[in-house]
Amino acid sequence: MRSRARADRGAVTAEIAVALPSLVLVVGVALGAVHAAGAQVACADAARVGARALARGDPDSAVRALTTATAPRGASLHLDRGPDTTRVVVTAPIAAGLPVPITVHGEAVTPTEPGP
Repeated sequence: MRSRARADRGAVTAEIAVALPSLVLVVGVALGAVHAAGAQVACADAARVGARALARGDPDSAVRALTTATAPRGASLHLDRGPDTTRVVVTAPIAAGLPVPITVHGEAVTPTEPGP
């Protein structure tokens, strides 16, 4: 009995040494996914705010200021005011700590309000 106990000694340590890096990787990927999801929601909110302001007839500079204040850092904007609909697209790169670059975007389309 005693010889078997000596043979198993350190097995738990070896198993933990193999499993721990995998656990850290899974937690890191999960945190990166949560970060990307939050940034995508922020892009959608910024696009919604910008589309409403643009549809009301606010100047492009004011719309850009409103949208940029709501969007994630480093986001790019595309504004399109048409006679019937107004469209705003917000795109942002995400630094989620992953080796693969991630870009999220939000888009909002709203009816253009008639002018005076």
